[in-house]
Amino acid sequence: MRALVQRTTGAEVRVGERVTGRIGPGLVILVCAMRGDGEAQSAWLARKIVALRIFRDAEGRMNRSLLDTGGAALVVSQFTLAAETKGNRPGFSTAAAPEEGRRLYEHFAGQLREQGVEVGMGEFGADMAVSLVNDGPVTIWLDTER
Repeated sequence: MRALVQRTTGAEVRVGERVTGRIGPGLVILVCAMRGDGEAQSAWLARKIVALRIFRDAEGRMNRSLLDTGGAALVVSQFTLAAETKGNRPGFSTAAAPEEGRRLYEHFAGQLREQGVEVGMGEFGADMAVSLVNDGPVTIWLDTER
C-alpha cells in the first residue's frame, strides 16, 4: 500500500456539498491499495503511521506521534498514488481492483480506529474535494514495498 501523510491543524473532505469527514489537528492520509496488497500491508501501514514521530514536542522538535498527541486522521482513498508516469499520460494498472481497493481502504481505517485514533473518511471512488492546512509543512511518503 502507498500513503501520502500530511500533518494538519485541520482538514475536511466533501463530496459535492456534503462533508464526509472532518478533523482538527492530526494527519490527512491519502491511501492507495496496490495490486497484490492484503490486510498485512494495511495493518503494517496503519501501525507505522500512528507511530511516526512527526509532531512537535515542547522544544519544537518532531518527536511525538499521532498517539502521543491524541490527534485524528482523515483517511482519503487516492488511487492516483499508483500512477505510472513513464509517458505523459499516467497509467494506474498497478492499483488494486476497485473492490479490493475499497476493502483495504476500509480495513486500513479500521486498523487506525483499533489503535485508538479518531478517524474521518472520504468516500471511496467519489470525486472529492479535500481541504487542509498543511502544518509545517510536513508531508511524508510511505510505501509498504520499500
